[in-house]
Amino acid sequence: MDDWSAEQYLKFEDERTRPSRDLLAQIPLSAPRKVVDIGCGPGNSTELLVARWPQAEVIGIDTSADMLRRARERLPGYTFIEANVAHWVPPADADLLFANAIFQWVPDHLRQLQRLLGALPSGGVLAMQMPDNLDEPSHVMMREVAHSGPWRERLAEAARAKDLLARPGAYYDALRPLCERIEIWHTVYNHALEDTAAIVEWVKGTGLRPFVDLLEPMERKEFLREYTARVAAAYQPQADGKVLLRFPRFFVVAIR
Repeated sequence: MDDWSAEQYLKFEDERTRPSRDLLAQIPLSAPRKVVDIGCGPGNSTELLVARWPQAEVIGIDTSADMLRRARERLPGYTFIEANVAHWVPPADADLLFANAIFQWVPDHLRQLQRLLGALPSGGVLAMQMPDNLDEPSHVMMREVAHSGPWRERLAEAARAKDLLARPGAYYDALRPLCERIEIWHTVYNHALEDTAAIVEWVKGTGLRPFVDLLEPMERKEFLREYTARVAAAYQPQADGKVLLRFPRFFVVAIR
């Protein structure tokens, strides 16, 4: 895929940061020495970690040059590293590995989570959140448009099979032998957006990328036209004209 766009992602910064706040609230650490924000993006989640633990060494890692550029501008006194978590080894003295909406993009992420949790010292915490929205209309219709247009052969693999989450019990069984305590839960957000065009703008920054990044400009325009029409039919406005984007998310906090 093309590089991520920090500008596109940050169009919905408050809504995208809300799960980070909720995840952070469940982390039982008072004074961690070293904190790593895995998939730090433009630094919005890193900023929360810095605010909670100002005495800690906070590091961000990401694969996107544009996201890292924005993160460094946002938090100039902190370290941000370009790295792929699938090949990255956490520092031996890391007390917290924090990951907001990154592991759904990582192949074989259950095995990666086991590896990272196992690398933490006693009392260390792995805290992560992933979208669990592939069955929501916003994502079902991406696949429908991909399968119905002249681009269907090129987009046959673009449904992001690597995104598929296992059942909660699979995460429990994989991680529980490696930790003293584990908490697993879902939260369903209902984001009030201005209109259905805002839903399209939201997913342009994330879920639509594996589809539209493979298309030529004119095809991309046609794909978005068809997708936008389907979104408009699926999400009916509320009494004030806004639409609710239902967004389930899956959380895990594991204490080593």
